[in-house]
Amino acid sequence: MLVIGIAGGTGSGKTTVVNNILRDLNAESVIVISQDNYYKDHPELSFDERSKINFDHPRSIDFELLKEHVALLKNGVSIEQPVYSFITHSRKEETILTHPQSVIIVEGILVLTDPDLRDLFDVKIFVHADSDERLIRRVRRDIQERGRDLDEVLTRYQKTLKPMHQQFIEPSKNYADIIIPNMKKKNSVAIKVLSTVIKEKLNSKTTV
Repeated sequence: MLVIGIAGGTGSGKTTVVNNILRDLNAESVIVISQDNYYKDHPELSFDERSKINFDHPRSIDFELLKEHVALLKNGVSIEQPVYSFITHSRKEETILTHPQSVIIVEGILVLTDPDLRDLFDVKIFVHADSDERLIRRVRRDIQERGRDLDEVLTRYQKTLKPMHQQFIEPSKNYADIIIPNMKKKNSVAIKVLSTVIKEKLNSKTTV
């Protein structure tokens, strides 16, 4: 089993990297754990209060549950992944039954900020992208998928996203084994190198 942590700023292209890995490997042997599903639940807060939560700060993540679930999967135990709604800013009642597989990918903007979670990763990856590109992708996603308007998205960017990126996310790049530049030509080369590394590590684990 190989556990891969993939971090990077919002809109940096983490999902694209994950999809490339799934395409290059046998997708059935890979499971993806999204940090987005591990935001802390706050039923005691009103909707307006929950909507003001700083989702780009490490304290917004239920790292204890995330670490517990990754450790269980590494030990061959199935888990029930929570499902988080960015429309209601709360966890849904439904869960995702997730079984251990040969490759576990844990992806999210903050997954390299927690030391104990980093220790569970065999390979740590950071996807780097230009800040303007990330902003454009964030605006598009938040409007289309999370029901926010343009003013709200831009306000969040200035007040929380940008300073949190500089304080927590960008520094976590120092813990990465591989940094993937999200530029078309360099991205494809980096993905090929990454796929080779993954296959070599998987082979070395199976032959031990």
